[in-house]
Amino acid sequence: MAHRAARGGRVGAVLVTVALVVAGCGVFGGNGPQEVTEEFLGAFAAGDTAAAAALTDSPKSAKAVLDQARSALKPRSVKGTVHEAKETGENSGAAEASAEYSLAWRLGNGGRWDYPATAKLRTIDGEWKLRWSPSLVHPELGAQQTIALRTQPAPLAPVLDRDGAPLLQTDTVVSVLVDPEEAGEELDSVAGALGSALNPIDDGITKRSVLEGIKKTEKGKPYVVAALRSADYQRVKPAIYELPGVRFTSQERLLAVDKDLGSQILPAIRGTVQDKAAGTEGWRVVTVSATGAEGGELHNEQPKPAEAFTSTLSIAAQTAAERALDGADGSAMLVAMEASTGELLAVAQNAKADEQGAVALTGRFPPGSTFKIVTAVAALTANATTADSTVDCPATTTIGNRRIPNDNEFALGKVPLHTAFARSCNTTFSQLAAGLPADALGKSAQDLGIGADFVVPGITTITGSAPRAEDPVQRAENGIGQGTVLASPFGMAVAVSTVATGKTPTPSLVRGMASEATRLGEPVKPEVLDTVRTMMREVVTDGTARALNDLPGVAGKTGTAQFGDGKNAHGWFAGYQGDIAFAVLVEGANSSSPAVDVTHRFLADLR
Repeated sequence: MAHRAARGGRVGAVLVTVALVVAGCGVFGGNGPQEVTEEFLGAFAAGDTAAAAALTDSPKSAKAVLDQARSALKPRSVKGTVHEAKETGENSGAAEASAEYSLAWRLGNGGRWDYPATAKLRTIDGEWKLRWSPSLVHPELGAQQTIALRTQPAPLAPVLDRDGAPLLQTDTVVSVLVDPEEAGEELDSVAGALGSALNPIDDGITKRSVLEGIKKTEKGKPYVVAALRSADYQRVKPAIYELPGVRFTSQERLLAVDKDLGSQILPAIRGTVQDKAAGTEGWRVVTVSATGAEGGELHNEQPKPAEAFTSTLSIAAQTAAERALDGADGSAMLVAMEASTGELLAVAQNAKADEQGAVALTGRFPPGSTFKIVTAVAALTANATTADSTVDCPATTTIGNRRIPNDNEFALGKVPLHTAFARSCNTTFSQLAAGLPADALGKSAQDLGIGADFVVPGITTITGSAPRAEDPVQRAENGIGQGTVLASPFGMAVAVSTVATGKTPTPSLVRGMASEATRLGEPVKPEVLDTVRTMMREVVTDGTARALNDLPGVAGKTGTAQFGDGKNAHGWFAGYQGDIAFAVLVEGANSSSPAVDVTHRFLADLR
């Protein structure tokens, strides 16, 4: 039974308080049962267990128990309060008395433990002594017992998606270690057994990898073969548990509910919340027998888990994005966000993209013709053209010494600007860009969020850049997303969010953790954005992204961006549907079609 509070003082009771900070407490005056009890409590509180024990009829036994109690609990302070002491009569010529008191422990973990107790006293050679019993420390502490403090870790707080479904939750991670010295002559067969058992879980683990890992490990230290989720460990346990030299350690960790989900973004979330997810550990005070067996429970404070964290991610969107990327060849990535708020819905990469790190958020790629969104905003803002203005779309054009062709050198002749945009005429938009001021593209890019800096708790992000260009040739190349302009899929998702809503959002990942934004541009004129939205919709209905026309309300812009020696190109699509803005990049695709296909799979799956 746990005792939480001392009994209230009786009428006429004497209240005496003794604290740990009173070092070297002396005699309180007088030598009656009350004064002796007070002196005992004061010495015990001050850590002078020898002085406290000397006030009992069994100093040696008392000191051992008092020392053990203080050592086990490691209190910040102990306070003893005597409520009443009175003589109860005589026995065999010795006077007897009882004293009621309470002890208040303040422990190093912030815990409080208060309870009442009773002392029996008798006179020996005319002096009052406490009759020693372990119950002086606690009423339920018996002979041959000690006190122990047990801690109870709080379960880690889970991370939920925006709809309340678990993204990350506590699991036991079991590390599999092999000690070559303990394995001895059987090391080769042990490595083979580990490789066979663990390879289905991690195809990088083989007999050879285990043996090579052991060779590279410092002599005398075990080699960590794998860290397994609890379910995976239970599956292979029968095959590896009894292997010579193999041992195991375990640790509670926050893990993705689906180990294949969010390879880049979920570890980032875990790194952000793990220090705040631990909660407050619980603790128990128990009795322990001479054999080490736990006996009664004297006090129990349950762990207090931290509140669950809520991510802005959507499991539905993240899963749809990853499934959509499964069909892409080469490195591919997709970023989706809620356009009106900037809350990230999905950050997905396939395995080949993962080899480069979190490139969906931080990669710097030429954006190709998706950047024509920026060029259109710049030209319309400068009143250099309108959506219905007649423009020339020849197969090729030359600006300065730079020959600029359309894709496969198609030609449209004289067409409205909105048609040149929908069909992605490089020749038209390079001429438009060349005629703009040196800072026009950079300013419009900034106004759409490309070049803005965001501090998003949990992730590092780069939107991109569009440097000032004094040379018309440089402006022409920049205007079609080549030259010196760069963007990440994250940055393009921010840009199309700005077009969709009229305001650059501040992206976020974990609710309650505020993001910061700097280097934002100015709001784009509403009439300019209205025009660009209409043009982006035409890309889908009558332009280069007609493959998306069976999906309602999709607007966007395709892009093909040369890189390296110019013989290969990345494929892009950036757009929005309702309040979902997104950008897709397929590296080395040599066409925007694979990015459009990824987009179709993503949006169709979301439906």
